[in-house]
Amino acid sequence: MKSLLFVPANSERKLHKALVSGADIIILDLEDSIAPSDKAAARAAAGAFIRDQRGKAAARLYVRVNDLRSGMADDDLAATVAANPHGIMLPKAESGADVQHLSAKLRVHEAENGLEDGSIAILPIAFETAASVFNGGGYRGASARLSGLTWGAEDLSTAIGARAARDGAGAFTDPCRLARSVCLLAAAAAAVPAVDTVFADFRDSTGFRADCEAAERDGFTAKMAIHPDQVAVINAVFTPSAESVAHAQAVLDAFAAAGDAGVVAIAGQMYDVPHLKRARALLARAAKRS
Repeated sequence: MKSLLFVPANSERKLHKALVSGADIIILDLEDSIAPSDKAAARAAAGAFIRDQRGKAAARLYVRVNDLRSGMADDDLAATVAANPHGIMLPKAESGADVQHLSAKLRVHEAENGLEDGSIAILPIAFETAASVFNGGGYRGASARLSGLTWGAEDLSTAIGARAARDGAGAFTDPCRLARSVCLLAAAAAAVPAVDTVFADFRDSTGFRADCEAAERDGFTAKMAIHPDQVAVINAVFTPSAESVAHAQAVLDAFAAAGDAGVVAIAGQMYDVPHLKRARALLARAAKRS
C-alpha cells in the first residue's frame, strides 16, 4: 500500500478514471465530498461499483463512511458491506475503542451477508479531533482488522478553531505537526503502516513532491491523494529506490559476514543494530512491491 485515492462515490466518471490511475487503494467517499441530499444515491452507487469491480480492478476498494457519531454510518455500512469492499475508512476516529465499535458492526454485516468473519479491514483517520491526539497509543491491539493509521490536517485545524493548517510558507502549523508525529508513533506502536494526509493544492506539483519526500523520510510508507495526477508521484516516492535497496542489502551482507557483531563498517562508516533493523524493513517493503 503506497497510494490511496479519494473519489466521490456518486461520480461514475471519476470512479472510472481512478481505475486507471495506478492507485493501490481507491477510497469511495461517502463523507465530505457528498452533500447530505446525495448520501442515499452515493451509497447505492458505491455498492454497485464495488460489485462490478471487486476482483476485476487492480486496486483494492475501500469505502469512507461517515463517522460513528454522525448518525449516518449504519446506513453507509448497510448499503456497502453487502458488496464486499476490501476495507472501510473510518473518519474522525478518536480511539481504539472506535475501531472496536466498527469492527463489531462489521462482524454482524459480514455474517448477514455470508462474508468471511474479519475479512473487511479498517483504516481509521485517527487524528482529526483534539481528543484523538491524546489517544494514539490505544490503537495497539485494538483489532486484527486495523490496516494502518492516518490523520487529517483540515478537520483537525477546524476542530481546534485554527484559521489554517499550513503557514504562509506552506509548512504545517505546530498543532498539525504534533498530530502528524503522533500518527507516526501510534502506527509504529500498533505495527501498522503510517499513511500521510492529503496535499490539497493538486496543481502545485513541486510542493506536492516535496511533501511526499518529507513524509517518506520521516517514516510514512503511504500517502492519500485527492487527484489522479498525484498517484504517480506517490508511487514513485514511496517505492524504495534501487540505490536504497542496494545499500540496505549491503548492510545486511556486512552483518552476516561479521557473524555476531553489534557494529560493522562499510566504506568507512559505522553501522549498528538500528541500521540493521532499518535495512531489513526497507527490504521487506521493496519485496512486497516487486
